[in-house]
Amino acid sequence: MDNPDPVTIAFTIGSRRLLRFDRHLTDIAYSLDDLTQGQRPRPAGGIGDARSQDGLRILSAPPSDIAYWRAQFPRHRFGAVQHYRRHFITMEGGYEAYLARFSGKTRSTLRRKRRRFEKADGGRLDLRTYRGETEIAAFLDLAAPLARRTYQARLLDAALPDDAQSWRAILAAATRDEVRAFLLFLKGEPVAYLYLPIDGTTLIYAYLGYDPDHADLSPGTVLQMAALESLFAEERFTHFDFTEGDGAHKALFGTGSLPCCSFVLLEPHWRNATILAAYTAFEGAVDAGKRIIRGRAENWVRRALNR
Repeated sequence: MDNPDPVTIAFTIGSRRLLRFDRHLTDIAYSLDDLTQGQRPRPAGGIGDARSQDGLRILSAPPSDIAYWRAQFPRHRFGAVQHYRRHFITMEGGYEAYLARFSGKTRSTLRRKRRRFEKADGGRLDLRTYRGETEIAAFLDLAAPLARRTYQARLLDAALPDDAQSWRAILAAATRDEVRAFLLFLKGEPVAYLYLPIDGTTLIYAYLGYDPDHADLSPGTVLQMAALESLFAEERFTHFDFTEGDGAHKALFGTGSLPCCSFVLLEPHWRNATILAAYTAFEGAVDAGKRIIRGRAENWVRRALNR
């Protein structure tokens, strides 16, 4: 559960990052099994040893567990709280049963996007699946240049990692058959990638990205659905876990969700207190701005309807 790399506390509006502070934190992350079985993750060495230079980051905790973690570290500064739904797919009944969960309009839209992409590539869908050490090594070589071009890399620092340490860990997992990866090609060039670690029978949604030059063809959506069709066909997996953070993409494809939150517990240094106070004030201002804009938009709609 240790996180050797700095964790970023980011000040963002939408997808635009305005300011960042890096802190060395220990990650304690709830798995989907933890959430569904009502249990808490146990740090290696016990609660008392679960700390690093600047504190801890708790990921995907049930909101009711905030009090528990604050009680374990009463001197630490609590903050940077994010509330969201953790979406997941229950992979039972096969791909056709999964498709049937969508409305007829949504199914039609998904099929139309796939046909449009196929038409752009001569009437076929060039989806390639990777597993095992040799195939995953080839995937990394092809996906890394693509990942650097995606908006996930440019704006969110959330692209597929391309450092040697991360690749060694990925290849080690691949030797244990704990990875699935996909590339979607257009005219022989990769335009979208999906990387999924495996935890038991659960697929972890880790990295998805696509070439922004082909965004009009919806490559991310086309890849997501084609990959799910392949994964359902394996009949090995019980869940597809979209992990931390909400989003329209996750809500669309998920079949269920759970209320979660993430937050940090920082060592009581004045720098940490200042960062958290500034973050709280910033988030409050952003929320207030959103409410004002939303209210004005609603008033405009009401006036338009009454004309």
